[in-house]
Amino acid sequence: MNSRRPWVVGVSGASGTPYAAAVLRGLLAAGESVDLVVSRASRLTLLDETGIAFRDAHWQEDLRQWLARGADGKPDSFDADVSDVRYWAAGDLAAGPSSGSYPVKGMLIVPASTACVAGVALGLSKDLLQRAASVTLKERRPLVVAVRETPLNGQTLKHLVTLDEAGAVVLPASPAFYAGATHIQDLVDFVAGRVLDAAGVPHRLYRRWKGELGGGSGGD
Repeated sequence: MNSRRPWVVGVSGASGTPYAAAVLRGLLAAGESVDLVVSRASRLTLLDETGIAFRDAHWQEDLRQWLARGADGKPDSFDADVSDVRYWAAGDLAAGPSSGSYPVKGMLIVPASTACVAGVALGLSKDLLQRAASVTLKERRPLVVAVRETPLNGQTLKHLVTLDEAGAVVLPASPAFYAGATHIQDLVDFVAGRVLDAAGVPHRLYRRWKGELGGGSGGD
């Protein structure tokens, strides 16, 4: 019997594809399986932010290239084994994650656009990303929504409250500086680390607060 229980990672069209890459690398480094859903809008964002065209027929090649790229745009900055990643097209509403009987640990939406937030909060299920999120909520599985937008209007704030009340973790993509960031990748990794924290996945993406002032200015 297949015991594979992946995390579903949904990538929406908001700016912040480096956040998604860092979360994916963190999950794979922790030995987690991943089911990946990349929305149609996020492909345009990925192309604009990285120059990478994510193609259904060549998704493994494109994913390797994406995960190898640092937040500063430099290629071949990371190594990532994508052998335990399963990709589902966003338009495939018959995909595994569209059903509550499909075994998964939970879902991480990184980054989450305001349109994605609204769709999930309203239960629209217009694509696989939204459908998988709705299934995650109804099955009472962990759902982390890393919203990436500023400023937030009143309607989006109401949608985020709805998600919180439904049991999701609303996690703004808000980097912190106390961990001693010296590079853009450090700021990206902080947000990715907080997403993994919310999911209960171990990682070493950032220096944790130890209750001592000045910890970010020196080394450990």
